[in-house]
Amino acid sequence: MDASRTSGGQFLDPSHFLQLQFAMSEKSGDAVDLGHHLSELAKRRKLSPLKGLQKITPKPGMVMLASGTPNPGYFPFERISVEALGPDAFAAAATTVNTTGFSWLRSLFNRTRTTHFAIPRYPAAKGDASLAEALQYGPATGLKMTQEFIRKFVERVYAPAYNNWTTLVDVGNTEGWSRCVLTFCNPGDVFLTDEWTYPSALALADPYQVSPVPVTMDAEGMSISALRELLASWDENARGTGRPHVLYTVSVGQNPCGMTTSLDRKKAIYEVCVEYDILIIEDDPYYFLQEGTYVRKSDRQGSRTLGGDDFIRSLTPSYLSVDYQGRVIRLETFSKVVAPGSRLGFFVCNSLFAERLERCGETATHSPSGFTQGLVVQLLANHWGIDNYLIWLQGLRTQYTARRDTIVDSLLENFEVSMAYSDGSSYLRGLPVYSCFPHAKSSLSRSRNGKQIGRVLSVVPPTAGLFLWVTLHFDALPPPQPSGNPDDPNDHETRLWLRIADAGVLVGPGTFFAAIPSAANPNEGHYRIAFSDAPLETLAEAMSTFSVVVHMYFEEMLTA
Repeated sequence: MDASRTSGGQFLDPSHFLQLQFAMSEKSGDAVDLGHHLSELAKRRKLSPLKGLQKITPKPGMVMLASGTPNPGYFPFERISVEALGPDAFAAAATTVNTTGFSWLRSLFNRTRTTHFAIPRYPAAKGDASLAEALQYGPATGLKMTQEFIRKFVERVYAPAYNNWTTLVDVGNTEGWSRCVLTFCNPGDVFLTDEWTYPSALALADPYQVSPVPVTMDAEGMSISALRELLASWDENARGTGRPHVLYTVSVGQNPCGMTTSLDRKKAIYEVCVEYDILIIEDDPYYFLQEGTYVRKSDRQGSRTLGGDDFIRSLTPSYLSVDYQGRVIRLETFSKVVAPGSRLGFFVCNSLFAERLERCGETATHSPSGFTQGLVVQLLANHWGIDNYLIWLQGLRTQYTARRDTIVDSLLENFEVSMAYSDGSSYLRGLPVYSCFPHAKSSLSRSRNGKQIGRVLSVVPPTAGLFLWVTLHFDALPPPQPSGNPDDPNDHETRLWLRIADAGVLVGPGTFFAAIPSAANPNEGHYRIAFSDAPLETLAEAMSTFSVVVHMYFEEMLTA
C-alpha cells in the first residue's frame, strides 16, 4: 500500500500498515482467566432480581406481568424528528484555514446540506427503532440496536486480538472509569498512571482510598523502562501496599500533554503487563482526533481524503489490537465525536469483566438514556452506516487539526522561536519542542546585568486531542516574595495563571494534572490550553493576550 499523508501533512510510514495488519490478524484463543483481579465488592455483587427477568426469553403468547414497565401508549412522545448534518458536512481533506474576519462564522452557515430521519412511537417494520423500545426500561447492556452497532464498529475498527471479547454501554468514560475502580480495586490499592494525567480520574479514585503511582513519561507517553524499573523494584513493606495490578492511561492525545503512544510502545507495555499480571484501562476519548505532527505554516501541505479502511489504517491502533489475553478494558465515548450531553459510551473487554461491570451499573446508572441511544444509534447505524460515520470522523479530525494548527501558530508568532527534540524534561525527550524566547520587540529580549534572558516557555504541539500543553520556565526569575496575605499563592505558576485569567483568558493550571502535585518542579509551570471550542479568530486573540501577560510577568519579576 502506498504511504499516505496524515491530516498534519506528514507521510505515514508504510511499515505502520504492515504492523497494524499483523496485529489485527494475530488472533489467539479466548481471554485467559483474570478473575483474581476482581475487587471484594465486585465479587459480592449479585444479579438484580428485576433485571434478571429481562434475561428470560418469553414464550409465544406469554403475558408479561412481572415487571412494572409503563405502557408505551402513555409516553407523551408520538414521534421524534431530527434534522442532522450530513456525514460529509466537514471536508475530510485539509485546506488552508483563514482565521481573519468572520470566516469561521460564515463556514457554519454555509453548511446547508442536512439529513432528516424520525423515530416513531411504534416500529414501522421489524427491527426498526421505536420510542416504545428506546424509552422503555431496557437491559443494562444497551438497546439491541446499540449493541449491534457497537459490536460491528469495534470489530471493524479495533479488531481485538482474542475471541470472546464483548461490549457494554455506559454513560461516558468517567462513569466507565468509576465502574473500573469499584470492580478492580479494593481500599488501599494503588494504580499506575502517567506522571501527568487526567485529574478527574484521580479525584474519582481518591474517596475510595485508591491512589495513583506516577510513571515517568517520554515522547510516547508512559516510559517502558520507567514502568519496568518501578515494578521490578516494588517493595511492599516500604510502600505499605502490594504491587499495582491496574494501569490507567490515555494513550492517544495524552491528557494533558497531547502525545500518542505508538503501536510498538503499546506492545512493549502490554508485555510488561502480562509479565507482572496488570490490567490496562485504556481511556480513549480522542482516538479519532489523531491530528498528526504539527508543521510550521510555511511548510504545511494539504492532505487527501481517505477511504474508510484507509482512514482506520491511518490511526495508531488501540491496545485492543495487541490484547491476546483479555487484560485490556477499553473505555470509549461518543462525547468528543457526537456530543458530550449524549452521555453515551461503552466498554470493550472480556466477557467475565463485562458481566461484573454490568452488575455494577444495573442498580446505579442502569443504562444510558433511551433518547440518546435512539437518536445517536439511529443516526449512526441506520441512517448513516459505518462507512458514512467514518467520513464524519475524518472530517472532525480535519477540523480539530486546523484548530490545533491555529492555536500553535498564534502562540509561536508572539515569541522568538527555535525548535529542538528535547528541552531537558524527560517527558519531552524525542519530541519536537518549540522553545520560545522573549519577542524582539520586548524589553525582555535585552540582556540584564550582562546576561541574556533565555527561553520563557516551551511548547510541544499535540499529535491528538483537544489541548495544548505549555511549559513555563521560571529558573531565571527570583523566588516569589510573600505578599503578607496567607491566601495569596506563593508559586509562579499560580500567580501567572491568575494574571492571565484577569486579562480575560482562562487556562488550566498544570498542578491540576500532576499525579503527585508535591513532586512538581518549582522552576517550571504548566498550563493546559483547550483549542476545542472558541472561534479560530478568538483562539488567535487569546494567544496574543496570553503572550503579552507572560512577557509582562517576566518583566515585572526581573525588575522587582
